[in-house]
Amino acid sequence: MNVSKSDQLILSSLNNQEKLHVESFDYQTVFLSSVKPDPTNARFFPCIFIDDGHAELFTNRKLSKKELVNIYEAEGHVLIGKSCLINCLKHGSSDWTKANHTIESIMELGNNISVSEIIQVPTIYPLENGQYQILTGHRRFFALVYSKGYGSNSQFKIYESKPLLTKVKQFQENASREDLPQYGKLLAFLSALTEIDMVNTARLKTGQKKLTIKETAANLGISMGAFDNYNVLTRYPCVVDAYESGLSASFVKAKKVVLTAEAEYKAKHNKTVLNVTDKREISEEIESRLLGKKSQKTGGKKLRFKPIASPATVKTLLTSNITELATGIDWQNVDWHDHKAVTNVMATVIEFLESSEG
Repeated sequence: MNVSKSDQLILSSLNNQEKLHVESFDYQTVFLSSVKPDPTNARFFPCIFIDDGHAELFTNRKLSKKELVNIYEAEGHVLIGKSCLINCLKHGSSDWTKANHTIESIMELGNNISVSEIIQVPTIYPLENGQYQILTGHRRFFALVYSKGYGSNSQFKIYESKPLLTKVKQFQENASREDLPQYGKLLAFLSALTEIDMVNTARLKTGQKKLTIKETAANLGISMGAFDNYNVLTRYPCVVDAYESGLSASFVKAKKVVLTAEAEYKAKHNKTVLNVTDKREISEEIESRLLGKKSQKTGGKKLRFKPIASPATVKTLLTSNITELATGIDWQNVDWHDHKAVTNVMATVIEFLESSEG
């Protein structure tokens, strides 16, 4: 059996009866230029840091945005430097819009840092060659660069080594802060659960039981009620997608939409257990309610098949048992209640018959 490095570390910690969240740390002052953002963090956006000299030339209008973009090959990125935050993503795109919102919050925080000390410093851990990786506090780090310049220094909370459960630690901080976007919190929760699943797998390998829901919530640093909120909201990807697209509804309101849609569907179809098709239909209803769309089911969903060019193909469809043809379709597992699945089956059959005629 292949065991990943992460699994080995978790197994070792469990075998040694170590606590998974206990790591040594210290507070030190380091240069901002030695700190690297984490591209897998929900608070990250593609950025390039500007040399302090170039930033000064830009703010004094001795260097244009176009010249700066050319110097750093910054198309598709956000340039960050002292008193500089330049959105170089595709203008008008969803990424450009989201980056603009983040830029505004970073500038506001950076201006606050200029007149007062940062209350909660970012946390980092060492990499090779004297470099450090951000664990928590991406927005605060960007604000430090904006306020002080990339060549300056600041205080950080530094772990002795990379924490075992980095995503759990990131979620613990994200969940406790009211000013962070809901979308980032939901992504952080999903990433943290992935690490919790790794812990549970390791526990089973060492003869222990999986963490209970109560223990999972405690490890994430949230209450049982908050855990239930996150669990319901991440049950359907359309909810996370809605928040990514700009949904601003509270978690409580969105949760009510999800639970109401589920309850109404179960009552209408007399079901207690939901299958994949059920969840797909519920997801469509949730999306329409969250985004204010009209339900697509009011007029009944219509099947649309690929146009048939050959009369001979129509004859075969009407007079032959097409399930006996070598189409490669697994007829026993076709979901005849799924419009898309049935449409795909018909397209495959039609393509097979027309190619056979040729």
